[in-house]
Amino acid sequence: MSFSTHVLDAVAGRPAAGVRVRLEDAGGRVLAEGRTDGDGRIKGWDTAGAGVRRVVFDTGGYLAETFYPEVVIAFTVTDPAQHHHVPLLLSPYAYSTYRGS
Repeated sequence: MSFSTHVLDAVAGRPAAGVRVRLEDAGGRVLAEGRTDGDGRIKGWDTAGAGVRRVVFDTGGYLAETFYPEVVIAFTVTDPAQHHHVPLLLSPYAYSTYRGS
């Protein structure tokens, strides 16, 4: 499975650079981790197999004040040959996500 994400700061109206992100399996084992680049992106993480994955965003480390210190998005990989893109639109008191391409 290939994975990417894009974090956008809805308050600042720009990409969220430097956000710590980790990808885990259903058991909490860390499969990959890093920080978003200057464009708010992480690209090119590859992990094997199908199953439930969790992407964890350290929003408290990025935002000075936030109601959500961590955003965890669980998703199911049914076809590991497909690319999985999980964007995050972030503000101190709300967030949204969707399956991207």
